[in-house]
Amino acid sequence: MSKLKIGVVFGGRSGEHEISVRSAKSVIEQIDKNKYEIIPIAITKEGNWLNPVESLGLLPPPTQELLIHEIGNFPRNAVAFSGDPTHQGLIKLEPQNGEERVEKLNVVFPVLHGTFGEDGTIQGLLEMADIPYIGCGVLASSCGMDKAFMKILFRDAGLPICKYVWFLRSEWEADNDATIRQIEQQLGYPCFVKPANLGSSVGVSKAADENSLRAAIALAAEYDRKIIVEECLEMREIECAVLGNDEPRASLPGEYIIRDESKKFLDYTEKYAGTGNNEFVVPAPVSEELTKKIQQMAITAFKAIDGAGFARVDFFLRKDNGALLVNEINTIPGLTDASGFPKMWTGSGLEFSQVLDALITLAIERHADKSRNKTSH
Repeated sequence: MSKLKIGVVFGGRSGEHEISVRSAKSVIEQIDKNKYEIIPIAITKEGNWLNPVESLGLLPPPTQELLIHEIGNFPRNAVAFSGDPTHQGLIKLEPQNGEERVEKLNVVFPVLHGTFGEDGTIQGLLEMADIPYIGCGVLASSCGMDKAFMKILFRDAGLPICKYVWFLRSEWEADNDATIRQIEQQLGYPCFVKPANLGSSVGVSKAADENSLRAAIALAAEYDRKIIVEECLEMREIECAVLGNDEPRASLPGEYIIRDESKKFLDYTEKYAGTGNNEFVVPAPVSEELTKKIQQMAITAFKAIDGAGFARVDFFLRKDNGALLVNEINTIPGLTDASGFPKMWTGSGLEFSQVLDALITLAIERHADKSRNKTSH
């Protein structure tokens, strides 16, 4: 039986480029090499697409060794996705002797976190190329990426959320004082300031007063034209992984246990640099009743954005009254060795290689279902 060819797209132009590379490393190392042939497709920070041979250079040497024999003969021309649905795959640019070589891909796995990867842009490209791909579609990706719009969908689905305010960078630049007054009146201090369309805690700050709020907004505005500010709560951070298409299932929840209580905000460094200040525990130390509630709310959040494939749903568990709030959904969650998504499924009895098998199957099933809709009209 021939292997399925899986194109793993990673890197990208977002502020989460490095995390994407680490996630791709995990996927390439854990995927079943007896079933799948991996074609790495890297995108540089500048947005340049690299051919598979060049793409190896962005991966650590041990990971490169896993693929070098399979793709050593791949043409070294630049590549792009074929726009011709009859040639689903990669097509080399600048064809020699008038011939194009199309490298057929059975499934594409966009392991791209943040802007230009998790926001529906590459999903739209893959839809146009008619290639099966892992994860949420265009609408779910874009809705899941925009934290302000995401919360509107959650609220419409009856999910409890924290108080928030959002505004455009242009509004902030036009009248700083009016924006500050709005935040102070509706939320007060302390509060969290975030770029509306980014993840992995990049550009996120905690503001305790007006001066720090101004600095936090200025930082967030460097990353996005839309800024969201949320109330700061005494809470526990709990996550739940979701897997599936029309009938998704949820993992056991996990929780970040913070050792140094003076550092309650898990920023980018805390999550990924291995500082030793936090530990991700699965299952989260909550009651069986609350576990079921978290799982059901995670599935509801997934369906609220019309999710597909996989996602991670993040929750706040308030310490003052025990209320459970949905914070956000990540449609391409981190897949590194430090990430919660693979750990939650491992804790639920599903190894990461099995998760990858399921994701590939789900991608093929969803593409076939959408193709059926196209041919029925």
